[in-house]
Amino acid sequence: MAIDIHTIIAGHRSKKSETSVKVTESHVEARTPEATSSEIPDIFFEEILPHVKISRIDISVLMYLYRRVWCRPNLYREYGISPMFSLAEMAKVLNVTIEELYQALKHIEDFGFIGTIRSGQYFVRKYFTRELDEKFGQTYDDFEL
Repeated sequence: MAIDIHTIIAGHRSKKSETSVKVTESHVEARTPEATSSEIPDIFFEEILPHVKISRIDISVLMYLYRRVWCRPNLYREYGISPMFSLAEMAKVLNVTIEELYQALKHIEDFGFIGTIRSGQYFVRKYFTRELDEKFGQTYDDFEL
């Protein structure tokens, strides 16, 4: 009984596979996972990063919140509000301790980039500061902290 190479490959599952393998009758095709992207206003790179002293963790937390509000489907986008989420899960995703997360949230709130609505839900400015929001005509449908 001859074993077809396609049968062997179809039955093999790698633990470290970064690409998925699709087996057809005629050939084996490797597909690379699709990368996602987020739109971050250039003003962040031109004004905030060079002029505001924030840490790597602060940037990670700010970008995480920004992406949840402005770059993903969000019912509260017009108000600049993130949906509720677990702070423990956020710390895990960002690979920081819960203490570092709390410190970063307070720090970026002190700069006015975000406002706390309740634990796990934040107001996030589209252009990061009140002045830049005003400059670019960003309003929050009568909601603003």
